[in-house]
Amino acid sequence: MNARSFFDTNVLLYADDESAPAKQRCSRDLVAEHRRSGTGVISLQVLQEYFVNLTRKLHVDPRIARRKVEMLAEFDVAAPEVADILAAIDLHRLHGFSFWDALILRSARQSGCRVLLSEDFQDGREIDGIQIVNPFR
Repeated sequence: MNARSFFDTNVLLYADDESAPAKQRCSRDLVAEHRRSGTGVISLQVLQEYFVNLTRKLHVDPRIARRKVEMLAEFDVAAPEVADILAAIDLHRLHGFSFWDALILRSARQSGCRVLLSEDFQDGREIDGIQIVNPFR
């Protein structure tokens, strides 16, 4: 069984990116695997970033993008609260992450994830009890 894993936006976007077929296949497999096992987690932030980038960068019709967001919302969805924002600010200050990356880390931790799937962080690094995994390496 898979570890409870948090998906960063970039990993999800590759499922729709036809210009990167190997990453597309990997992303689709990961999403399907975690959907089956019930171990996939995202946040409201990820859903928002996904929609914006899907429509702006990949030029997906907003109606189709909306449906894709609905499907991803079948994962567990973390909804950060004020305490999470403040903790993300502290992570930003202590580790130098962008605020948005720090909020991703905080959401993953608060959701009980042991893994953060992302290509934006250092692969193999452990931060606050969360293992960073770049699934495309």
